[in-house]
Parts: sequence; C-alpha cells; structure tokens
Amino acid sequence: MRLTSYTNYALRCLQLAALRAPALVRVDDVVKVHGLARPHIVKIVHEMGKAGLIETQRGRGGGFRLARAPEDINVGEVVRLTEGPFDVVECFNRETNTCPLIGICKLSSTFARATQAFLDVLDGVTIADIAANRDALLARIGPLQDGIVAPVRTAG
Repeated sequence: MRLTSYTNYALRCLQLAALRAPALVRVDDVVKVHGLARPHIVKIVHEMGKAGLIETQRGRGGGFRLARAPEDINVGEVVRLTEGPFDVVECFNRETNTCPLIGICKLSSTFARATQAFLDVLDGVTIADIAANRDALLARIGPLQDGIVAPVRTAG
C-alpha cells in the first residue's frame, strides 16, 4: 500500500500545528520546514479546514491551528479524507469492476481484510502520538525555520 504525498503533507501540517499549539502555524512555515510548494499546502489547509480538522485565521498574523485536541484526531481519519476510497484492487469499486469473479474470489476478500487491518492500525494513532517527541521534532526543524517556537524544557 502506498499513500500519496498529499496525505503525507496533510499529516505534516497537522503535526506542526500540534507542535505549535496553541499558536497559529503559517502556510509559509510548513512550506519552509518541509520544502514544499505553497499552492499544495494552501489546498491541503483548505481541505483540512472544510473537514473540521483545523481552523484558519485570515489576514496579517493569520494561519491555522488544530480545531480539535490532537488526541481526538486519528491518522486513519486523515488518511481516509485525503486518499478517498481504497480501491486496492479493481473489484473494490463495484461501478468500474470488470472482474467476473466478484463475490466469490478469495483474493479480493484477502485484500479487503489487509486494507482494513492497515486502517485499523492508523485509527489507533493520533496526531498527539506523532507529535509526542516534541522537543526532538522542534530541535530538528528549528534551524530550518526562523520563528518556530523553541523546544519547551520540562522538568524530569
């Protein structure tokens, strides 16, 4: 199974928003930190906003932040949103299927179980989980972007 770069970038946007919370993240922050095309990130931020995963603030000093707690957004939800239907094999899409074995093929049922297992694992991982090593992540991206908050030092 291979996910699109669009999904990867969407998850990177959400991860950065979790790292910067409660501060706003600018599209240009994501572009600079990850070396991505600005129009691509604008489209992702727009879609994530429409889906209620982030809230956006326009204008000078604007940006985006998570609309829900990072523990309440799971990676599986984001992958389903950005990838659309998982038609791993032709027969998963009944409208375009031409396979005469639909309904009796054990191969397609195996692919269906494997796809569900993949999504089940992603459903068990949250945005909070992928941002849990905050200090290490911020230390890595800090030199790439001026203005990113410095790692928060915690006791213990």
